[in-house]
Amino acid sequence: MSDISTRFEKAAEDVKKLPERPDNDTLLKLYALYKQGSDGDVAGPKPGFFDFVGTAKYEAWAKLKGTRSEDAMQKYIDLVSKLGG
Repeated sequence: MSDISTRFEKAAEDVKKLPERPDNDTLLKLYALYKQGSDGDVAGPKPGFFDFVGTAKYEAWAKLKGTRSEDAMQKYIDLVSKLGG
């Protein structure tokens, strides 16, 4: 496992131990960066109109389309660190 992958996985554990819950915009950013870093570009159909949370997550992830996994991992690590993780 590469160094960035190791730090990414550690940040994914650290985010669960943050002293306080981040606001919804930050949570969406964390979700999108994690998905881009772990799975790559958005995949699958967009959730239905009435699935507000699912749609917000999908759209946040879709905005990162084309971002290299390693770049998304580093941004995720930086954001978790900034939040106190």
